[in-house]
Amino acid sequence: MTQAQFRPLKFGVTRVSLRDGPSGTHYLKADQALQDYPDRMTDRLRHWAEQAPERTVFARRVKQADGSLGDWRHISYQEAWSSARNIAQGLINRGLNAERPVVILSENSLEHALLALGCMLAGVPFVPTSPPYSLVSVDYDKLKHVLKTVTPGLVFAQDVRYAKAIAATVAPDTEVVLHDGSVAGRTTTSFAQLCATPATDAVDQAMAATGPDTIVKFLFTSGSTKLPKAVINTNRLWCANQQQMSQSMPVLLEQPLVLVDWLPWNHTFGGNHNFGMVVYHGGTMFIDDGKPTPALIHETLRNLREVAPTVYFNVPTGYEAIANAMKTDDALRKNFLSRVSMFFYAGAALAQPVWDSLYESEEREIGVRIVMTSGLGMTESGPFGLFVTSPNVRAGDLGVPTPGMELKLVDTDGKTEVRYRGPNITPGYWRSPKETADAFDEEGFFKTGDAVKWIDETDVHLGLKFDGRIAEDFKLATGTFVSVGPLRSKIIAAGAPYIQDAVLTGINLKEVGAMVFTTPKVRELAGLPDSAPLADVLAAPAVLAKFQEVVNTLSAASTGSANRIARLCLLSEPPTIDKGEITDKGSINQRSVLHHRADTVEALHDDRLHYILKPQA
Repeated sequence: MTQAQFRPLKFGVTRVSLRDGPSGTHYLKADQALQDYPDRMTDRLRHWAEQAPERTVFARRVKQADGSLGDWRHISYQEAWSSARNIAQGLINRGLNAERPVVILSENSLEHALLALGCMLAGVPFVPTSPPYSLVSVDYDKLKHVLKTVTPGLVFAQDVRYAKAIAATVAPDTEVVLHDGSVAGRTTTSFAQLCATPATDAVDQAMAATGPDTIVKFLFTSGSTKLPKAVINTNRLWCANQQQMSQSMPVLLEQPLVLVDWLPWNHTFGGNHNFGMVVYHGGTMFIDDGKPTPALIHETLRNLREVAPTVYFNVPTGYEAIANAMKTDDALRKNFLSRVSMFFYAGAALAQPVWDSLYESEEREIGVRIVMTSGLGMTESGPFGLFVTSPNVRAGDLGVPTPGMELKLVDTDGKTEVRYRGPNITPGYWRSPKETADAFDEEGFFKTGDAVKWIDETDVHLGLKFDGRIAEDFKLATGTFVSVGPLRSKIIAAGAPYIQDAVLTGINLKEVGAMVFTTPKVRELAGLPDSAPLADVLAAPAVLAKFQEVVNTLSAASTGSANRIARLCLLSEPPTIDKGEITDKGSINQRSVLHHRADTVEALHDDRLHYILKPQA
């Protein structure tokens, strides 16, 4: 192809208005007005249960006795509506409310989905909690913090894998509901019992009593050096944001929506953006039990060979694995690309080699490229906030604000912070009045901490691009600012496909350093068996030579001390969720890594590490 061609994709917002405020302040909003949206998400569930009762809303593969996954089990809209009503009645009978909500300890599952819908009908907030807090954590500190913050009246767990965490953290007088199994030493209720509660008119009355200000759920932030905060998610936030997404992404309305999705529901990307999208549009979600990890990616690939999504959402590591597989997997390429109209990524930078590999497979299979889109959002914004407006998107592009949300651009210390105001913004953090007050400025704009700049200063309608996190940026001893976000992206791109992420060091020091988390691909470089310790892999001559090449390449492209990597080390200890170093999406929390690995940072800059790579002429 002499010129790249894309499968057609319409963009909803193409024009924006920019106005000046006080010195160093500007305001940006879409020219397109936000259209009406429902008072509650359950209005959409009821609508689809009436209009398309037999359509599948959620499907998941059934786990076999040997642990393998078999055929799909489908839940129709009518079944979901009926089961949710029964569950809602059970919650009403127990007198649960915002002060005594439902905590969910589960991965994405059909039971998780039905319980969430039941909570919504009853007007009882639910709290989807990160499974690693129960299944990976050793001290359960974050799970204890969640329970202390929300004081649940009921805790649901998917199965007995959560029994140890429940025994260590859940108060004896708090009811525990399990889908499968029981917890030794305490009385539990089966999920089947909850689903068998006969619904009465009380459910209709409870739903009618909910409205835009009703709290639907609490979503916890990932936390950095502090404990996570409980973000209040109301019906207004969720419904407004889904309508904003519809207007920004008209593709959602062009054909019946089908998602194949693994993104965790305790996170806003999976739990609000995608779960809500399905309910709002009467779509179908095939719950993917795979993940972009070496141990589980095979399941994602299996699902994509069988189910063709209409739009597809993932994080960069997921796209990288799929791109590599499509090079040789004809069945995957054929089915996955058959009707997908749009790709969307978030969570971290997407390296250019991954982008190029996806395009190559697309052109080979269907003769055109699929538009890869992105944007900017956060738990506090529902999450959808900004969205790109061109098929020619490049890494870091964020685009323009969604209808109904106004941006405030505030210049500070050579950076421009973006702030949000609109119906999709959280009213605050649960039981945290000081943190809530600190999160908003004097005009009621939420302070995101994200820095942005124009894609093209001569054309504001193209929108904004990412310029790092203001809290991550730092000064060298010379007073020179280091812009962390863009420099991290350059490191990841230069080291693709061997770098998962990089943490920049050098606060108040003379030069910038980098601590690198590698991908499993480095084992191929090392030529060592899979059983070899990671420290031995990273010390292999071929690996060190490759990363020396990366350091040299970065140095040659640098323009000064603020963007020159003067020293680099490879980390053999992976990031841990216990310390908040890694989020549910797999992205690295810079501040937490620096906090918990302060000794490594010091040793890197004092030349006390065994292997430190420095630029060579």
